Amino acid sequence: MRKILITGGAGFIGVNFVHYWKQQHPEDFIINLDALTYAGNRQSQAEYEGRDFYYFVHGNICDEQLLHEIFTGVYECLPKPDIIVHFAAETHVDRSIDDAYPFVKTNVLGTQNLLEMARQFGKIRFHHVSTDEVFGHLGPNDPPFCESTPYAPRSPYAASKAGSDHLVRSYHQTYGLPVTISNCSNNYGPYQFPEKLISLAITNLLQGKKVPIYGQGNNIRDWLFVDDHSRALEKIILEGTIGETYCVGGGGAERTNLEVVQTIIKAMGKEKEMIELVRDRPGHDFRYAIDHSKITRELGWKPSVDFEEGIRRTVEWYRNHEGWWGEMIEN
Repeated sequence: MRKILITGGAGFIGVNFVHYWKQQHPEDFIINLDALTYAGNRQSQAEYEGRDFYYFVHGNICDEQLLHEIFTGVYECLPKPDIIVHFAAETHVDRSIDDAYPFVKTNVLGTQNLLEMARQFGKIRFHHVSTDEVFGHLGPNDPPFCESTPYAPRSPYAASKAGSDHLVRSYHQTYGLPVTISNCSNNYGPYQFPEKLISLAITNLLQGKKVPIYGQGNNIRDWLFVDDHSRALEKIILEGTIGETYCVGGGGAERTNLEVVQTIIKAMGKEKEMIELVRDRPGHDFRYAIDHSKITRELGWKPSVDFEEGIRRTVEWYRNHEGWWGEMIEN
């Protein structure tokens, strides 16, 4: 039985990963550590509460005393983790532009706290979930990002994630900590707080509101369905080469923001008049794209859900879970 500490397990990607991991590895024990900020919802895993294979800890990765109690087995007599899957992060670019401090504190200092605990208590296996935004942005004809792409972050959020990536690598090189890193493209799917493009578009349309799109909607993103991301993480955690980085992308799912919203509008039977172009945000990266050939070649992973099917599934989930996202918006 593996004992897995998942940080940020009440947030969007973490929630989906917890569900996926429990389906695939029901014998494993999960400790879910989450600060329950505005984008986290403990009810997303309510079915696991009180079960003997799961424990939720409401806390922050910046709380060194709490982490020490977890890693020494003192906190609620929980088992000491032997794997850390690190999702916990501040992630919204617009919020980082308004106030960068929480991003540096959580994404850099919080990650360092976790790394130090992993180092001190037995060189615990550590997987760090990062983003393609650390690489900057691409022109329309540039080759996609890959593991050897130089870092060139363009927002406080991206810079804070780049800093955390460098820290993770340094703990492997300096202390021999068994780490892996994944840099993923834009995720979408169930349980995403309604502030990112796809979740915002769907929930706005369900409420009869227009969908705002920055500029002319020409910015391009590579879209990855969240369940495919969970499968990739499983592969990396169980089979990945220690010390390596893996880029995880949608595989042919590059779309302009305008195309994304048009696909959603079509899937929901709405009219194109529901699109509203708004003033662009500062430093808006033009294009992201991921070359996932390394993880495909070495670990046999590739995305299985195409974009149109993923949007259909996502729309259906939000239609059927209005209570979940309605409560998130109100809070």
